[in-house]
Amino acid sequence: MPFIEVPHQADVKVRVWADDCNALFAEAARAMFLVMYVAAEDRGVERSFTVSSDDLTSLMVDFLSELLFISEVDRVVFSSFEVTIDGTELRVRASGEPFDPARHLGGMEIKGVSYSGLGIVRDGEQFSSEILFDV
Repeated sequence: MPFIEVPHQADVKVRVWADDCNALFAEAARAMFLVMYVAAEDRGVERSFTVSSDDLTSLMVDFLSELLFISEVDRVVFSSFEVTIDGTELRVRASGEPFDPARHLGGMEIKGVSYSGLGIVRDGEQFSSEILFDV
């Protein structure tokens, strides 16, 4: 599991890592949904969208925020993400299932994604990021 929860006094913070930037963004999304929902599977629900931002940090916030919005409005729980980043534009295909309270309750409600302390670091062959979720 390429993420861990990092202690934080008020909100939820995760550290994610991956071999490339596309995978890092996909892991950040997966971590967010694992914090919010107890379980999720790919059961045929898909959403695709594109996000553009000024830089990679803003792209991360905008990407995760858009996933939160779609999840809430469409009542969908995502479990897997195919991400392609070209400069500061991101395309994603997210897969999951309809929200079912019997299966999905038990996680933490995430209200937003914070810029606080957010950065994307390349350390040798690996990318990493710490992301703070407002709960």
